[in-house]
Amino acid sequence: FLQSHFVACMTAILNQMGDQHYSFYIETFQTSSDLVDFLMETFIMFKDLIGKNVYPVDWMAMSMVQNRVFLRAINKFAETMNQKFLEHTNFEFQLWNNYFHLAVAFITQDSLQLEQFSHAKYNKILNKYGDMRRLIGFSIRDMWYKLGQNKICFIPGMVGPILEMTLIPEPELRKATIPIFFDMMLCEYQRSGDFKKFENEIILKLDHEVEGGRGDEQYVQLLESILMECAAEHPTIARSVENFVNLVKGLLEKLLDYRGVMTDESKDNRMSCTVNLLNFYKDNNREEMYIRYLYKLRDLHLDCDNYTEAAYTLLLHTWLLKWSDEQCASQVMQTGQQHPQTHRQLKETLYETIIGYFDKGKMWEEAISLCKELAEQYEMEIFDYELLSQNLIQQAKFYENIMKILRPKPDYFAVGYYGQGFPSFLRNKVFIYRGKEYERREDFQLQLMSQFPNAEKMNTTSAPGDDVKTAPGQWTPDIQCFTVQPVLDEHPRFKNKPVPDQIINFYKSNYVQRFHYSRPVRKGTVDPENEFASMWIERTSFVTAYKLPGILRWFEVVHMSQTTISPLENAIETMSAANEKILMVINQYQSDESLPINPLSMLLNGIVDPAVMGGFAKYEKAFFTEEYTRDHPEDQDKLSRLKDLIAWQKTVC
Repeated sequence: FLQSHFVACMTAILNQMGDQHYSFYIETFQTSSDLVDFLMETFIMFKDLIGKNVYPVDWMAMSMVQNRVFLRAINKFAETMNQKFLEHTNFEFQLWNNYFHLAVAFITQDSLQLEQFSHAKYNKILNKYGDMRRLIGFSIRDMWYKLGQNKICFIPGMVGPILEMTLIPEPELRKATIPIFFDMMLCEYQRSGDFKKFENEIILKLDHEVEGGRGDEQYVQLLESILMECAAEHPTIARSVENFVNLVKGLLEKLLDYRGVMTDESKDNRMSCTVNLLNFYKDNNREEMYIRYLYKLRDLHLDCDNYTEAAYTLLLHTWLLKWSDEQCASQVMQTGQQHPQTHRQLKETLYETIIGYFDKGKMWEEAISLCKELAEQYEMEIFDYELLSQNLIQQAKFYENIMKILRPKPDYFAVGYYGQGFPSFLRNKVFIYRGKEYERREDFQLQLMSQFPNAEKMNTTSAPGDDVKTAPGQWTPDIQCFTVQPVLDEHPRFKNKPVPDQIINFYKSNYVQRFHYSRPVRKGTVDPENEFASMWIERTSFVTAYKLPGILRWFEVVHMSQTTISPLENAIETMSAANEKILMVINQYQSDESLPINPLSMLLNGIVDPAVMGGFAKYEKAFFTEEYTRDHPEDQDKLSRLKDLIAWQKTVC
């Protein structure tokens, strides 16, 4: 309360001062150093008072009067700086630095952000006091250009404050101040041949500013147009500026997407935007920011009990570390970690955490792989046999889990988001999702639709036309969802070996990047007695950007293709799958005779006496005829393959 009285008195005194008073007072200082000290202390005091806001928040008139008085004082003192502390040996860097920081603090204070007020309050302030942000902003611009060769002293230090000023949503202010960025780039380029310091600082500060609520689409467009317009007049730097603009534009779009979903109930959307930023910082070698978002993604996964995905996410951090006793640089440490660590210490700690996550996610194969890497360090590098013994016991437990604990195969779902009503990171894209344990498509789809209550469910599995994809945002967007089958990649180490089903089954639904969806179609004359002869399969194949599982439970489809499977090829596939299933069940009984025999009996009975599909007898009737052999001479090898499959099944049954 007492402080506000003193500030009010000082404001009243300054308000009474005219130009002559300022000039006379400035001349009372005997030496330049005394004047510099006075100006610096005054700037610090003004900045402190602006930040503290000594009056109650509803004393708007008092705040505006103080701002108007301070603004005039700042501008008068700026004139003194231009006259006495700008040229050659008289230049005072710290004084100018204090001025710029004070001016930015003034322009960004809450009480001047008029667009946050009601319409009536906005008009009242504007009519009585004007928009003081423009006045001080134009002064900052003019003061910057007067610096001349001294500008380089403020790069990159002033990049952040100037950025904060340009992000204020006032169009004329933005147009006046964004060109300062180009001047900074040009200044650094003329000094060192590039503007890396400026670029690094912009990227670092942009992340902080946008996450804090500043920035919008209009800013992105204005920044691009102004910088490209400035660059057109300087051909030597034009290409570098264009690359910079594309870089910053891409970052801003991703940051705005990220900010837009932070309050979203959908953790999936938050994860998608986090990964987009993660990849941006990785591609542009910004390790510190990369690790920051890596841990944000890890935390999101843990909130959803996605232990496998949390493990893969944290594994990315370990790839930046070496098995060495070299001290970790600050940028490869987790944000907030203060105590120094060696690469080996940090990597070992991370491995232990990741192994725990993989254990909870039942990904014991991955856990074993990391255990083996740790074991090699314990045995061959640091000779810690006690840790080695603990590690080997842990490995043994994981091997036992693989053989004894049931791991349900997850289903995979193709999801397409069609229409302009979806955010840009989903719009008109197809993703493959990895379902959770025992998650049915109906349940998955219900949860998916709840995230987009305005969307409609598509009842077809074929891709929609351009009319749906380009429909305006106000139209109802469409979500397509259907189950797809993972395609097992060849594993040479398993070839022609008696691999237990517990092992091979894991690879049928993990480490997969290719998927397909099959839809029966009829061609030619349909024989009502034997539909197999005319049952063709239209197969759509999908390839994802990365293998699943990974750092997300879904990845975007980067390639799609369509093939048609003939009735004979379909018969071969069906018989191969049936024989594989029979062999799997038989192997289970051979390894554990205590298992109940009913499942095997039911399976064999279904093959011997198929009530629905007719079994291999229908295939024999459809394909093993003189007529088919005569009409399809190119199918001889396939017919032989089908005969072998049927013969094997007859032998077993």
